[in-house]
Amino acid sequence: MNQASPQKLRVLVAEDNPAVREFIMRALAGVGHEVTTVADGRQALDELSKSGFDVLVTDIVMPNVDGIALALKATSLHADLRIVMISGYAQERMRAHNIEALVHRIIAKPFSINEICDAVRDAMN
Repeated sequence: MNQASPQKLRVLVAEDNPAVREFIMRALAGVGHEVTTVADGRQALDELSKSGFDVLVTDIVMPNVDGIALALKATSLHADLRIVMISGYAQERMRAHNIEALVHRIIAKPFSINEICDAVRDAMN
């Protein structure tokens, strides 16, 4: 596993699957990031309105507000927010490529601890 990140980041994770959400939270907290988790895009927008974050990690397919709509809204509110998208569906990953100017990385599920940690770190570079 990666060593502790030199930069502690504030990361918001929006993922509707509780097991995946917990996996991401533990991976990122394990390398020293401050992690907040939510179950859908609407909750993510609420958190973004209350707190500042460096990186948003979001699933593409979620209830209420999907990851693509979330990315569009989030970057309109916080232009410097970095976005990492995750999805198990190739078709949805293709949809995300249409907004690639806003998205710093798209990761296919399943992914490893190293992949998610590296994606968050790389989003800040």
